[in-house]
Amino acid sequence: MPPANRVVATVDDDRRVRESIQSILESAGYDAVAFDSGEAFLESGALSRVACVVADVRLPGIDGLELQRRARRDRPSVPIIFITAHDDDDVRRRALKEGALAFMVKPFDGGELLEHIARMTNGS
Repeated sequence: MPPANRVVATVDDDRRVRESIQSILESAGYDAVAFDSGEAFLESGALSRVACVVADVRLPGIDGLELQRRARRDRPSVPIIFITAHDDDDVRRRALKEGALAFMVKPFDGGELLEHIARMTNGS
């Protein structure tokens, strides 16, 4: 049974990455919303309506880990997937310890991203 909420937010300061993820999500039937910063996402009110967040670790302003802390403070159950060009073991460990459900390195596999999202949004 498909999830009732199919809205997935992408937070990445690289326009091409946002557009690529948005295209992948929309081709799989998700409603995609995109933001160029953590602040823009948090200020938009979208956190209350998304099924999942896909975020870069390195963002202007607040970074992805701070975005994760704030998002999980306000909505502890929101699934978060990190996608980063900088595979740092310490950052990976911190992100996963603080509740990220996946940590992927750019260039990422779109099919793998969709598998993570499907697992999170279907609750399996």
